[in-house]
Formats: sequence, structure tokens, C-alpha cells
Amino acid sequence: MDWWDPSHPTLGTSPFLEQYTSKTTASMGNEIGHLFRLQVLYLNNNSFEGKIPTNLTNCSELEELNLIDNKLEGKIPKELGFLSKLTALGLGSNNLTGKIPASLGNLSSLTLLSASYNHLEGSIPEELGRTSLDIIHLMFNKLTGVIPSSLYNLSNMSAIKLIENQLEGSLSQDIGVAFPYLTNLGLVNNRFTGPVPISLSNASMLEGIFLL
Repeated sequence: MDWWDPSHPTLGTSPFLEQYTSKTTASMGNEIGHLFRLQVLYLNNNSFEGKIPTNLTNCSELEELNLIDNKLEGKIPKELGFLSKLTALGLGSNNLTGKIPASLGNLSSLTLLSASYNHLEGSIPEELGRTSLDIIHLMFNKLTGVIPSSLYNLSNMSAIKLIENQLEGSLSQDIGVAFPYLTNLGLVNNRFTGPVPISLSNASMLEGIFLL
């Protein structure tokens, strides 16, 4: 568990930075885009409203962006795909709508994507297979389509949580081989069909499987 998991009781705790968790009610404002040297931005567990500022892309040194548990709305800006140093993106527990932008696939260093508990729709972009994701949390949205085949190339994946969407198709029969470090797999309440892959027995690090 960590800051990217909205269900964790110590949401926002980090040894690296004192979080801005004063339940502030305001918009994020465009001024934040003037912080050109910013590397870590944690605004989680507040009541920020409005849209995510597109000029965050001016913060070209940004490595971690945590906006979990606010009241943000609108679409995920495609401009976030220009934050080339981003390794962790937390957008869960907001009111975000629209599709996951394919431009996030440009974030080759991205290891963590958390956007659960929103109103996202459309398919999971195939382009995410170009990242370095090892954790992807997209639970409780309205996502459709299949799990992109490109995700199976991310061999360092440790947690996949896609619970409560409208995803369909069958799971790759090689999923247990593709993800040897997988510890958590959550796919409950979707529209998947086909057999449970036998190869999951090869994923020796699995601690939790939620399929039904």
C-alpha cells in the first residue's frame, strides 16, 4: 500500500515530503505551472476543484504527481504526456471524465498509474505498453474494450487492479509467464470470458487474485 491506493487509511503518507493535506477548497490555479524546478507535487487528500491545469507541463522536472482524493473534474490533460521525467501519476478518487489519453504512453519512465474511482470511459490505450508501468490501478470507472496486448510486455508488473469496469474479452493464457513479479490481480465485475489462465500458477509471487 502507498499514496496511490485510495483505500489505504494513511493516504498521503511519505517519508520524502510533508503532504499538503489541509482539506483546501480551491482550484489548483495556473500559477503552479511557474514552478519550473518542481520535482514532487503532492496535493492529495484535499478538496481542490476544477480542471487539472494544462500548464503543469511547464514543470518539466516533475517526477511524482499526486492529486488523489480531491474534487477535480474534466478530462485528464493530454499535455501530461510531455512530462518526460514522470514516474508516478496519481489521479484516483476525483470526478475525472473522458478517456485515458494515449499521450501517457510517451512517459517512458512511468512506473505507477493510479486513476481509480473516477468516471473514465473508453479503452485502455495500447500506448501504455511503451511505459515502464509496474502498478496500474484503474478500478471503479467505465472503461470498455479489452486489456491491451502491449501491457503483457511490461514484465515488471506487480499490481493490476481493473475491478468494476466494463472490460471484456479473454485473458492472455500466458499472463502468469508475462508477469513473473505479479502480486495482485483484480478483475472483478467486468465482462471477461474464457477460462482462467493456467499459467497463473507460474506467478509464484501472487498474494491476491480477484476474478469473480
